[in-house]
Amino acid sequence: MFRILIIILMSDFIVSARKYRPTNFDSVVGQSSITSTLKNAIKLNQLAQSFLFCGPRGVGKTSCARILAQTINCQNISDNIEACNDCVSCKSFNEKASFNIHELDAASNNSVDDIRNLVDQVRFAPQIGSYNIYIIDEVHMLSTSAFNAFLKTLEEPPGHAKFILATTEKHKIIPTILSRCQIFDFKRVSVNDIASHLDFVATSEGIETEKEALHLIAQKADGAMRDSLSIFDRLISFSDKNLTYKSVVEHLNILDYDYYFKVTDSLLKNDIKQLLNIYNEILENGFDGHQFINGLADHLRDLLVSKDESTISLLEKGEILKDRYLEQSKKCDLDFLLAALNLCNECDVQYKTINNQRLLIELTLMRISSIGHDDGQKKNSKSFVVSINDSKREVSIDKIIEEKKMEENPAVLEDITTTPAIKLDLGVKKKPSLISINRSFQENQQIVKDCDTHLISKEMEFSESKLLEKWQELILFAKEQGKSNLSIALAGHQPKILEDFLIEFPLSNAAQEEIISDEKFLVLDYLRNQLENDKVDIITRIVAAEKSNIPYTNKDKFKKMLDENPKLESLRIKLGLDPEY
Repeated sequence: MFRILIIILMSDFIVSARKYRPTNFDSVVGQSSITSTLKNAIKLNQLAQSFLFCGPRGVGKTSCARILAQTINCQNISDNIEACNDCVSCKSFNEKASFNIHELDAASNNSVDDIRNLVDQVRFAPQIGSYNIYIIDEVHMLSTSAFNAFLKTLEEPPGHAKFILATTEKHKIIPTILSRCQIFDFKRVSVNDIASHLDFVATSEGIETEKEALHLIAQKADGAMRDSLSIFDRLISFSDKNLTYKSVVEHLNILDYDYYFKVTDSLLKNDIKQLLNIYNEILENGFDGHQFINGLADHLRDLLVSKDESTISLLEKGEILKDRYLEQSKKCDLDFLLAALNLCNECDVQYKTINNQRLLIELTLMRISSIGHDDGQKKNSKSFVVSINDSKREVSIDKIIEEKKMEENPAVLEDITTTPAIKLDLGVKKKPSLISINRSFQENQQIVKDCDTHLISKEMEFSESKLLEKWQELILFAKEQGKSNLSIALAGHQPKILEDFLIEFPLSNAAQEEIISDEKFLVLDYLRNQLENDKVDIITRIVAAEKSNIPYTNKDKFKKMLDENPKLESLRIKLGLDPEY
């Protein structure tokens, strides 16, 4: 008797994904634009003959199809365009006994014969309600022949027939089907929407939860509401109706956010010992290094979007966790976050191809921690040394160029006297005096003049002979890179220097112009580096084909060779050769 009671109790359980499946348009989560469109179409009586609902799994495609089918057959539609659930049509639908709404699984009914049977049924009028509705799920599984057999009926069905197709792989559906349907693209449900719905389900079931736990489940579901509810059910069984953040982390085997906060703090302090110990602890807990480095990149990205109020909405976290991100983001410099993200991306790319993966991640952590702490190579700024009064000065070129762009500002020289970009090697530190401050000001004026001379001399080196020399090197470089078409296009004519470091390059035809356009970034990058001039730019111009001296046909090539060596003609006659072939 006791065993029978247990079986009865177990059979009554319904998973949350089914129990809380939406029953009307307003209960669909995260697809307000689609539900509003469908409701307006019903209200205005502008329903298409066929719909295609496409999007990721678990976002409400089939649910919306069923709600639409029930609503358009309802005999007492409410003012809010919702089914009444009291009429004969609604009751039969809710009891799964409707003869007007037919669901077909295309995964198991994908042959031509199955579609022919469906086409035969379409001819019959509905028994109750206005329409016969056919919901075909996973429609992309139909064979090409089945699609073709379905075309005519889908385009011109009887007035009482409506088709609702659903698929997760829109790209597999042939274009002729797509053109006959009104397409609705379902989006992934946002983390906040999923967390809010999970909170509603937990409240309905009398389950105590922590908001951070629900946000973690929502992130793990990756935009699929059904997946989030399945994870939720599993965790409830594990945690005995008390869902905490700690239990979710433990059961789903997720790296706790605390690890990433601690790692970031150690990176900012350049505490390599602590970093290595934390990473070792993560590995001992069974987590994968690739998972860790991707998680760290996500954490740094969240810190980056936390630095500005306009992007804070991109941080899909709970309120408590959001406060922690905002607090830590204040400690992180923008340059540090960008450089760290770049290093994490490099590590991610190299991870699968390297043998010692642990060492790769440890080196990446060390490199990130050294950002901003390496005095010898601070931010990799370019600098050069000038001599003033028998003493050497190291000057940042980038800083001086930036200052010279503001030369209309009279405070520029005043700023240079205090800028950290100019390092003065003055030996023993002394207390500043008016004389020393004045001398420092005069010396820095001289530094600016020397910088101007240095930059002007670099620009004066930009001459036509220098350009032609580097142009020939560019042709060889393009050939070495396997870009033979680019090499041929560059070798066809000589470039010409116009004003403001603008290079004009003549081309023989539009095809060559397209090649140069596609590779313009490579050409400019090479010339600017080689000529040490960032102002260099290039324009193209198509010249008449007859002006080009490049022989294209075999006959032209032989003629050019003959001009250089007339004896080739007698050799051609003796051998009986035809220059056309």
